[in-house]
Formats: sequence, structure tokens, C-alpha cells
Amino acid sequence: MNYEPLIEGNYYHIYNCGNNKENIFIEDRNYEYFLILLKKHVLPCSDVLAFCLLKNHFHLLVYLKENFEAKTISQCYSNFFNAYAKAINKSYDRTGSLFKDRFSRIKITDETYLKSLIVYSHTNPTHHQFTDDFRGYKYSSYKSTLSKQPTLLNRDFVLNLFENRENFEFIHNDKGLRIKEKFLLE
Repeated sequence: MNYEPLIEGNYYHIYNCGNNKENIFIEDRNYEYFLILLKKHVLPCSDVLAFCLLKNHFHLLVYLKENFEAKTISQCYSNFFNAYAKAINKSYDRTGSLFKDRFSRIKITDETYLKSLIVYSHTNPTHHQFTDDFRGYKYSSYKSTLSKQPTLLNRDFVLNLFENRENFEFIHNDKGLRIKEKFLLE
């Protein structure tokens, strides 16, 4: 499979899942360590707009900072995913690939699509039935976006993208209700 190179000054949806659909997060400390590594390896070259970490897959929405070569950006992400996979393999006495493949990426060139992916990422725990209410899901950036606490997110950019905090919440809640209705009708 050919992968589009990561190019500075662009938005990307980055995602991956466990090899053979296995879990990539086994316990709470794994999610926390993933975020620590994200901060260490990815923040130097990227702004994080949103994330959602589920047991067997993850979603990241990022903006690749300018003045970085594609090779440098790719190395940041490679170091991030390799460090996490090595830590999981060591902690759980496992061998082999943790992730299905190299991480997938979609370049985002449309603001409407970017906003819909942020909402999609945040509501993903409800969509996959990990929780009844995405707003309380612990390993998504939804609550951090609304919080006033320090965060690794580019919070101001995201809230401005949705015009304001109230509209951000309204759009997410509307999508969340539609997901719940879908499952009630099935």
C-alpha cells in the first residue's frame, strides 16, 4: 500500500488499529502512556486538534507545523508508534506487531470535513458502543476541549473552528443523539 507523505502545513486524520483486531490498550495506564508519548514525540512537529483512544483503535486529528521536512515529521510519528508498541510488548510479554500496519492518514483540505472528523472522533465511543454517552468517555479530547485546564490540544483553534464553545457542544450533542437513536431503532 502506498502512503501519502506527511507534509507540513496540512491537516491530517491519523488512525490505526490493533493487529488482527487485537486491543492496543489493555488497561488505563496504557492510554495514559500513549498520551505521554504523543506529547513527547508528536507535539514538537504537530498541533493536536482532537483524539479518541478506543481499546482496539485510535483517531488523531493534527495539523503539521510548518518549517518541518516530511522526513522529520515521519520520524516523529514513527518514534511515537514504535515507542508505544515496544512498551506494550515489554509490559505484556508479547512479540510481533502491535498495529495492523503503518498508520493510515488522510489529508484534510476542507474545513467542513475537518469539523465533521472532530465530531466523528469524539462520538466514536458511542458509535462503537463503548459508552452510552461520549461526553463522559475518559480517553477522548472532548472534555479537554471544553475544560479550562492545561491541555496538549490546540483548544482555541478547535473552539474557533466551531465558532464558540456552545456551538461545539450543540453540534456534538446533536450527533450523539442521532447515534443513540440509530441503536434504539436497530
